[in-house]
Amino acid sequence: MTAAPTTDGVLVDRYGRVARDLRVSLTDKCNLRCTYCMPAEGLPWLAGPQLLTDEEIVRLVRVAVRRLGVTEVRFTGGEPLIRPGLPGIVAAVAALEPRPRISLTTNGIGLARLAPALRAAGLDRVNVSLDTLDRDRFSRLTRRDRLADVLAGLAGAAAAGLTPVKVNSVLMRGVNDDEAPALLRFALAQGYQLRFIEQMPLDAQHGWDRATMVTADEILTALRGEFALTADPTERGAAPAETWLVDGGPARVGVIASVTRPFCGACDRTRLTADGQLRSCLFATDESDLRGALRAGADDDEMARRWRTAMWGKRAGHGIDDPAFLQPARPMSAIGG
Repeated sequence: MTAAPTTDGVLVDRYGRVARDLRVSLTDKCNLRCTYCMPAEGLPWLAGPQLLTDEEIVRLVRVAVRRLGVTEVRFTGGEPLIRPGLPGIVAAVAALEPRPRISLTTNGIGLARLAPALRAAGLDRVNVSLDTLDRDRFSRLTRRDRLADVLAGLAGAAAAGLTPVKVNSVLMRGVNDDEAPALLRFALAQGYQLRFIEQMPLDAQHGWDRATMVTADEILTALRGEFALTADPTERGAAPAETWLVDGGPARVGVIASVTRPFCGACDRTRLTADGQLRSCLFATDESDLRGALRAGADDDEMARRWRTAMWGKRAGHGIDDPAFLQPARPMSAIGG
C-alpha cells in the first residue's frame, strides 16, 4: 500500500477527507440475536487472546487522539456493555489531553444499572438501538424478551445525564415498517432524538436484499402522514444523519440513508475492531493489523504511521450500487457500528 504523505496531526485520505471520528469495537459478542444481524445460534466469537486488552485499546485511542487529530470516540460492539472493563476504558480515554468527546452505541440491556458509573467515568452520551415498541415483535426480531430492559436503559441514560439520548431504529418491510410514526411519538414524548437507519448489507447470513429494505423516502412519507417535517437549517457537516425539524421544531428526526443517499464524500470515520484491525470504511473488504504491530513492540510513531497509510488508501465510496460490490466478510457485529 502506498505510504501516506506526512501530515501535521491529522488523519487524511487521498480525497482530502479528514478522519476525526473513531469507532472502537470492544467485543464481537452480543446478548441479542437480531434477525438482520446474526443467526439464532450466534456466531463463532473471537477467542480471548485475539481481543485487544483494555490497555491496548486505550493506547491505540491515545495515538489516534494525540497524534492523528481524532476528536470523537465512540465505543461499539457487538454489545459494548458486556465488556467488563468498559468503565475503566472510558475513564482512561476521558483523561486524555486533548479530551475527545466519548459516546457509546448499545442495545440498552444493562444500561439502567451501568449508566451512573459510565457517566461518572466520563461518557458523554449514548445511542440505543430500538426497532419496535411492541413486546412480541421485539421478541421475534431479537429472539429475546428484553424490551422492558431496553426501555429501562433509555430512561436510566437520560436520568444519568448521558444526553442527548439518541435512538437508532431499523425498519424492515413486512416486519416493523408500520412503526415509524409510533417510534417518533415515543421519542418526542421522552425527549430522545430518533434516527432511522436504512438496513445495510452487513448481516452474517449475507441475506440482505435491497427489495426488502425500507428506504429513506418511504420512512419520510410515513412520518409526513402524521407530522410536519421541514428541512433542518443546521449545517449537516460530516454527520451521517440527514435531519428534519418536527412540527416546526425544536425536536428533530433523522434518517441515515447509507444505501439510497450515501454520504461517503463527507465521511470522517476510522474504525478499530475488537481484535485490533483497522478499517477505513464500514464496507471495506480489507483491514490493517494494528494488534500485531502493537504486540511486536512498535512505538507510537510507528502505530501512527501505519494508521495514516491505511487511511490514505480509503476508497471514494462504499460501492453498494456497483454490480461488482462484495459484502464484507465480517458482519456488523464483528466490525462495530
